[in-house]
Amino acid sequence: MAATINLTENDVSRLRTDLLSWYDLHARTLPWRRAPGKKSTVDPYAVWLSEVMLQQTTVPHAQPYFETFLKRWPTVQDLAQADDGEVMAAWAGLGYYSRARNLLKGARMVVSQYQGGFPDDEISLLKIPSFGPYTAAAVAAFAFDKPANVVDGNIERIMSRIYAVDESMPAAKPKLKALAAQWVSEDRAADWPQALMDLASGVCRPKSPKCGECPLSEGCLAYELDQAERYPVRLAKAAKPRRYGAVFLLVSNEGFIVERRPDKGLLGGMLGLPHLEWRGDVWVDNDVLDQLLIADVAAELIGQYEHVFTHFALTQNVWLQRLTEDEMSEFLRQNNRFQRLGFGNEKALPTVFGKALKFLPM
Repeated sequence: MAATINLTENDVSRLRTDLLSWYDLHARTLPWRRAPGKKSTVDPYAVWLSEVMLQQTTVPHAQPYFETFLKRWPTVQDLAQADDGEVMAAWAGLGYYSRARNLLKGARMVVSQYQGGFPDDEISLLKIPSFGPYTAAAVAAFAFDKPANVVDGNIERIMSRIYAVDESMPAAKPKLKALAAQWVSEDRAADWPQALMDLASGVCRPKSPKCGECPLSEGCLAYELDQAERYPVRLAKAAKPRRYGAVFLLVSNEGFIVERRPDKGLLGGMLGLPHLEWRGDVWVDNDVLDQLLIADVAAELIGQYEHVFTHFALTQNVWLQRLTEDEMSEFLRQNNRFQRLGFGNEKALPTVFGKALKFLPM
């Protein structure tokens, strides 16, 4: 076969059937999806929750959070009535915390404007906070079996390989979405994007793809060229800027001091440890000591760690101050924006602060 595969409509239909047959045998069992080929009802709330959680993370990492959320807030009405702080605490560890804030806004809109029922078309879904084009297409397809063009990074990878798209990412995204649209059909509309995602997870992997096991290899130009790992084409990433911080562990026998961060901005609405500004210059020790929250308690530098955000890398020093119960109580009485968090509740904090607590001597 020449290395110039041109897929006809009949080719696409045949390959689509091959992939769905593969999916019938190899589909992952996930709590938010229906079994292959089944018309059983799927709760759009569960589908929406899973899709928001799966953004920027993996199924194994997201699934425990999904199960915890559904246990605490089993319906969209329950989530709409939930306390913001409790939801943000339950989200801690998933990252990209604006998703949790928008999830709450979306739940409240579904209840107030749609009486708790999700609309089944993409245009209406896009009006709900937290719904972008991908999430709207995913809920329309997975929950309502609508023929929607669901395209995430996994499906982009498959399309870039099938058609050997040489344009680099992210500029190639519109082209890859248009190519993916050619495979969308009313036949098994819910199963089709899930089959692609399972293929991407187990076979058409970013590294070391298992092309010999792929039901689409006959129509894949990258496979024909023996260049599957070349696609999707990506430009070299620029190094992230580095910032520096200092975080404070103010600790008594009963717990440690935290504060609720502003609703807007990085880690908005989350609980966090007190810290100095994350800036481009290293904090020297004397400057840190000048800005202690409690100036008359000895402070000790106990560690340093790295954390990577989307737009910058952080190097942060960890400073410890041990307080008596009287000192902590007096501090909290005078500073009501702070609160005590008991030991054992560290999971309520974002990862960037959880890392600091690991330096705490036991």
